[in-house]
Amino acid sequence: MTEPPAPQPPSPDHEPTAGGGAGARRSGGGAAARAARGTASAVLIVLTCILVPVALLAVWVKDIALDTDRYVSTVAPLATDPAVQDAAVHRITEAVGARVDGPQVAADIATWLQSQGLPPRAADALKGLGPQIDSAVNQAVTKIATRVVDSDLFATTWRTANRAAHQAVVHALTGEGRGAVGVSDGTVTLNVGAAVDEVKKELVDAGLKPAEKIPDVDKQLVLFHSDELAKARKGAHLLNVVGNWLPVLVVLLGALGVLLARHRRRALARTALGAAFACLVVAIALVVARRYYLDHLPPQVQSKAAAAAVFDTLLRFLKVSLRTAVVLGVVIALGAYLVGPGRLPVAIRGASDNTADSAARWAAAHHVHAGRVGTWTLAYRKGLTLAALLVIALVFALWNHPTVLTILLLVVVLLAVLAVLALLAAGGRTEQDAARAAPQPPADQP
Repeated sequence: MTEPPAPQPPSPDHEPTAGGGAGARRSGGGAAARAARGTASAVLIVLTCILVPVALLAVWVKDIALDTDRYVSTVAPLATDPAVQDAAVHRITEAVGARVDGPQVAADIATWLQSQGLPPRAADALKGLGPQIDSAVNQAVTKIATRVVDSDLFATTWRTANRAAHQAVVHALTGEGRGAVGVSDGTVTLNVGAAVDEVKKELVDAGLKPAEKIPDVDKQLVLFHSDELAKARKGAHLLNVVGNWLPVLVVLLGALGVLLARHRRRALARTALGAAFACLVVAIALVVARRYYLDHLPPQVQSKAAAAAVFDTLLRFLKVSLRTAVVLGVVIALGAYLVGPGRLPVAIRGASDNTADSAARWAAAHHVHAGRVGTWTLAYRKGLTLAALLVIALVFALWNHPTVLTILLLVVVLLAVLAVLALLAAGGRTEQDAARAAPQPPADQP
């Protein structure tokens, strides 16, 4: 009886079994899913980095436009800013001086005295005093105008007017409404008419009767001008609309991008650094824009220093927010690095634990024990650390207009909490080691 032929091994071109095909398909599908997740994560992270400065700009527009207290505190320093005060004094003096004509006053006096018998030569000499009268009047007006602008009355009037019309920043961004600060055709003006009235009253009280003829004026001091203001108004309106939810959306996009990433710690660090870099670019762009604007001021702006003061005042909180975002991004990236497996982070964490252990052993030698708190902290240290991070993050999120100092303060608090946890955990670890090393009492013999 012949034996059946031995089974031949499958050739390289042999088709795989059904199970093998399914495994290959699953493997290919898993690779495709990972690639899709990686691409989605990268897109979300890049989008987050781009939108972070946009969200800060939206918050700035929203807060300055609608928060009365915030607005008043923003523009109040302009009332005592030396550049704005000097410009106001100049315009007030100009407004009053245009209506006190020294030569005409001298001519009127000379004509009246001549009608009373003054010789013609003396009358002509009196008429020549016109420029001196002009100079004396201007000096008097400048002195009184300076006193009015430097007084508390001017600062109080400024704050009251701006509180009553707290949307004055909207005037600068959208051109809507009127107030102490007005906007027309890209020009931001300060109405000094009320100050002129006060100067007029003081001149009359001082005995300068011609000042009574000064009519009511609506003198405008041009502080800011931009031909692009109309375009900025459209953007400001959009930012005002999205100001409430855009920051939340940016945070959600960033969190989703980090969660979809394969290496989340690295993704978090890259997102934080990318957002910080984007904010730094915008901050540098503001510096360049300020320099360009001041170097190309149109003739309507009488005072470059006043224009600079207004520019800096209106953008102050935006600059603070950008600096805060840069520091926050660096802090988050540094924290993500220090909890990683790198040689330096491991060495730092090891040195911290060794220091805490040394402190705990010293405390135990001096009869200071952590007790059950130390043992409990040792068992739940990771959870407690995470809870501390979440609390600090919540405090930062709820902080009204945080600054760089806010971040540094919260970092110090977090480091202090982590140090306390490390000491308590080291105390618990020391007590456990001491309990294991203690000799056990001998068991009772039967």
